[in-house]
Amino acid sequence: MPTISVIVPAYNSQNTILETIASIQKQTFTDFELIVIDDGSSDRTLELIQTVRDPRLKVVSYENGGVSVARNRGISLSTSEYITFIDADDLWTPDKLELQFAALQQHPAAGVAYSWTCFMDRQGKFFHDDRPIYFEGNVYAELLKTNFLLSGSNPLIRRTALADVGEFDPTLTHAEEWDLYLRLAAKYDFVVVPKTQIFYRQTAGSASAKIEVMEKDAIRVIDRAFQVAPAQLQFLKSQSLANLYRYLSHLYLTKIPGATAAGVAWQKLQMAIQLQPRILLNRKVQTLLVKLLLIQLLSPKLANHLLQKIARIRANYIQDNSVA
Repeated sequence: MPTISVIVPAYNSQNTILETIASIQKQTFTDFELIVIDDGSSDRTLELIQTVRDPRLKVVSYENGGVSVARNRGISLSTSEYITFIDADDLWTPDKLELQFAALQQHPAAGVAYSWTCFMDRQGKFFHDDRPIYFEGNVYAELLKTNFLLSGSNPLIRRTALADVGEFDPTLTHAEEWDLYLRLAAKYDFVVVPKTQIFYRQTAGSASAKIEVMEKDAIRVIDRAFQVAPAQLQFLKSQSLANLYRYLSHLYLTKIPGATAAGVAWQKLQMAIQLQPRILLNRKVQTLLVKLLLIQLLSPKLANHLLQKIARIRANYIQDNSVA
């Protein structure tokens, strides 16, 4: 029986699936089973996966059920004491499993180990690191504020903890990871590996309809979490909602071009500020305000061009300095 089960939900992932599998195969910790759930792909995803020769690999195809259902199917097929997930377009550093497993061995009370994340663009080029997070032990209050694990490709979870709190909610198409992490944090300690090990791919062109569904699901998760949160943590709900609206403002501003989207971004940011005025001290909020001001002063097209140029210069600077 392998020590770790790695579960990959894959849907129409022909452009990235082999790169993702390769990053798993390069792990320095090799005692794992690799379960790929083909979630009803209509492209060459399944064909490409079947070219991989690895005795640890198991591929199972189902009709499309969504990412939560695919992950749950992977859990039901897994056999290991520890479980982790990686989306079919994300990547890991080679020491991801090794260091997270070691962290859980050193902290027997912890149910979850997580690492830091680096965001990359659709082509898999370096974009930027997220700010370092050091939350350990009882992280429930911090997780109520925001999903600092950022994605489903991050944590290593003890099977016993997962069995205790339940699997992914299949009715959620967004924020389903946050929902699970909150249930885990309510009962188990978390431990951090203070190193960037997750490469989270961000894609452009998200439709406004998808962002609206994301908002709806995230609010469901927040409402449900605070229904069971203790009385002394109820005051955090306004901060949690403010962080959500700040993030939605960022999505409308960066993923959807045009003045209409910029107007919605401003509305969401105003909602965040009204809920939590102190959020104005947040660097990300200040950056959003500058971007929105530029869009008002210039045309949306010119503003976006300028902002993209600034982002590229900043990304190149960070990459050059990280290599040095």
